[in-house]
Amino acid sequence: MIIKQEIVNKVKEHFDLNIYETKVWLALLSKGIVTAGETAEISGVPRSRTYDVLESLTKRGFAIVKVGKPVKYIAVEPKTVLERMQTNTLTKAQEKVNTLSNLKTTQEYDELVQLHKEGISPVKLEELSGHIKGRSNLLSKLKEMIDSAQKEIIIHTTAEDFEDKSRVLLSVLGKINKEIKLRISLSGDSYKVKRIASRNDLKVKESNQIGKYFIIDKKEMLLMIHPENMQEEVGVWINSPYFASSLSAMLDKGN
Repeated sequence: MIIKQEIVNKVKEHFDLNIYETKVWLALLSKGIVTAGETAEISGVPRSRTYDVLESLTKRGFAIVKVGKPVKYIAVEPKTVLERMQTNTLTKAQEKVNTLSNLKTTQEYDELVQLHKEGISPVKLEELSGHIKGRSNLLSKLKEMIDSAQKEIIIHTTAEDFEDKSRVLLSVLGKINKEIKLRISLSGDSYKVKRIASRNDLKVKESNQIGKYFIIDKKEMLLMIHPENMQEEVGVWINSPYFASSLSAMLDKGN
């Protein structure tokens, strides 16, 4: 069996197989039905290991044992394997989500929250700042900030950035208390700004100010920064009433 090593490596990675499992499955696919001995000869996998590998592939749904003697193995078509893997992945993911959701009701979670509160309480406000890297981490922090808002939420960014983050932003903004003041100002293409406002029933101001930042209750803020040659999104989270209030005032003057 002559298959490019590049293909072998990609199949191994995509289907979460080890190198022997990959070679044996490819051998099965190339012949359809084979014995363990034939599989070893075609795949180049040592005969002493072939039986274990075939058993592993059978358990994982990549092969089926044919009834009769000598024992032969039937390859499961890639489409079926892929669909089964997708189903299993979704099931495991949902089980993990359910487990994580239920953690909030446990004593261990309460102890973690208390431990964090006790650790944060003696820290000076000016020391509460952090560097956040990566889109998912930034969106998680942004959601956490908006969820904690009690009086005011200020969003100042570009129309493109708002659209890019709209799935998370619109979801969390739709759940805020009506008494919380929401101020959104967007820079960029005027048509896009108006489209965002009309489509989502939001009061949005057009702005000429550059920059991307989110301010909560004039206490904490998330400032987006974009270093050169940096592909991942980067932000700085700051818990500083003085800085947040100053930036809010600048935004008022700019509008």
